[in-house]
Amino acid sequence: MDLSTWLAFCAAALVMLAIPGPTILLVIGQSLGGGRNSALPLVAGVALGDLTAMTLSLAGLGAILAASATLFTALKWVGAAYLIWLGAKMWRAPVAATAAPPLPAGRALREAWLVTALNPKGIVFFVAFVPQFIDPARNFVTQAALLVATFVTLAAANVAIYAALAGRLSGAVRRPSVRRVLNRVGGGVLMGAGLAVALRRG
Repeated sequence: MDLSTWLAFCAAALVMLAIPGPTILLVIGQSLGGGRNSALPLVAGVALGDLTAMTLSLAGLGAILAASATLFTALKWVGAAYLIWLGAKMWRAPVAATAAPPLPAGRALREAWLVTALNPKGIVFFVAFVPQFIDPARNFVTQAALLVATFVTLAAANVAIYAALAGRLSGAVRRPSVRRVLNRVGGGVLMGAGLAVALRRG
């Protein structure tokens, strides 16, 4: 994989990971109620959840690519449309949010894994997002392994940072005006990514 492609994937992944969602709100609530150490199981749960979701998604992508390059290209077009739709939905998303109460370590890890891995929307998102950075002419398994390792590492680091800074950031993140800005910035990024894929030649 070209360095420029990998860096573009990192940048896009960081933007999406930084937008607070259910997992981040769970981390903030856990950190506020029980301290930073109580959020550690959530970090592990998110990492395992992303590993599960991306592995399942990329296994399906690999099967499609092996079957037909045309199907893979068609999937990229469908993915572009999905990104635009998801961005528009995020732009209009409601801004109300509440933090979850502290959880026991085992339950925290399990809930973080379930929220991250077993959300069908997350798997569909990976199927739409990842092909934009896959070169069908190169080894799929190598590229997939690199993207999975990169995303899981970034996701775990993102959750850990939110946990460490929860005491300072939680109030602002849950503030409706801030949530609205984050939703619109994130939605704009996703719609732009979808349009770039749709307009790109090849």
